[in-house]
Amino acid sequence: MFGRVLVAMITPFTSDGELDLDGAQTLAAHLVDQGGADGLVLNGTTGEAPTTTDTEKEALIRAVTDAVGDRAKIIAGVGTNSTRHTVELARQAEKAGAHGLLVVTPYYSRPTQEGVESHFRTAAEATELPVLLYDIPGRTATAIETGTLRRLAEHPNIVGVKDCKVDLLATATLINETGLRFYSGNDELTLPMYAIGGAGVVSTVGHVVGNEIRAMLDAFDRGDNAEALRLHQAQLPAITAIMTREPGVVAVKAALRLRNLPAGPVRAPLAEATEALVEELRQI
Repeated sequence: MFGRVLVAMITPFTSDGELDLDGAQTLAAHLVDQGGADGLVLNGTTGEAPTTTDTEKEALIRAVTDAVGDRAKIIAGVGTNSTRHTVELARQAEKAGAHGLLVVTPYYSRPTQEGVESHFRTAAEATELPVLLYDIPGRTATAIETGTLRRLAEHPNIVGVKDCKVDLLATATLINETGLRFYSGNDELTLPMYAIGGAGVVSTVGHVVGNEIRAMLDAFDRGDNAEALRLHQAQLPAITAIMTREPGVVAVKAALRLRNLPAGPVRAPLAEATEALVEELRQI
């Protein structure tokens, strides 16, 4: 439905911290036409959604959709810890041209599973767009339990999960029992999850190694496990630098600047990459 390699795209800013729509269009076209991306996830964690306004989110979707046309799928992050606000963002994204929605578990409030399920159903019924649920308990403090996912899988608009729970047994069970498409939200687990029936990845490091990710999945599909493993291992330095040293968006923006691609600064409270990280990225 969305493809295999989805890049969780940054939101480029100008040097003074304003939304850079021209830069967003340039970067989106690069990721799709040269970077191996089947789709782009906008206004997510790597897109600094907590610090962009609703107006900026809508403008970004419209600009990127115009830039890539029908060459890639656009999935809009619309999740918040307010069901009402999530519904508003979902409808806004649909009008702006998004092809799908990414809805994160409500954070901070720590709702019960009944509340989680109700939140997702309400969001899924707000538009006609297909929905990926975003299960990332390390950020939200609330996991989507297996039983909840089984019930949500019955909803016609809920088609998959961006899975950051790091529970491959639960993931394998749900892949086997439901029609949900599972996308790895952890770059280091892309190949393992794909091997147990996953659909692909929503990748942060795909900004710089998207073609390598695609080649890895292609190798696995044609039964060349040794080549898939080699490509997986070749990506580990980039994954380690981008995903473990500082927040992923901080490292990705630094890497993109090294490649003279649009990025700009991060917004507070995030801080810019350290000189040590920039040098590590330069070497990689």
